[in-house]
Amino acid sequence: MTLEPHHIEIIGYCAAFLTTIAFLPQAVQSWRTRDLSGISLGMYSLFTAGVGLWLVYGLIIEKWPLILANAMTFALALSILLLKLRHTSRKRQ
Repeated sequence: MTLEPHHIEIIGYCAAFLTTIAFLPQAVQSWRTRDLSGISLGMYSLFTAGVGLWLVYGLIIEKWPLILANAMTFALALSILLLKLRHTSRKRQ
């Protein structure tokens, strides 16, 4: 089975939409409750860095599904990571 480039792009956009939208409930819950006790600082740091690298990769190869999805996910992940860092530093004080 051979797919045309247009169909491959559609698959990319669908994957980008689903993986980004799947992240949204965690972000909204974190913003609303400010309860980040169940979130690992190490994991979120690595995850955010990884998404940032996927974004850079998408920019280098100029693939919009990668760029859009990872830009949105990076922004969401970074906001949660910053909340976690703020929450962690307040606990230490």
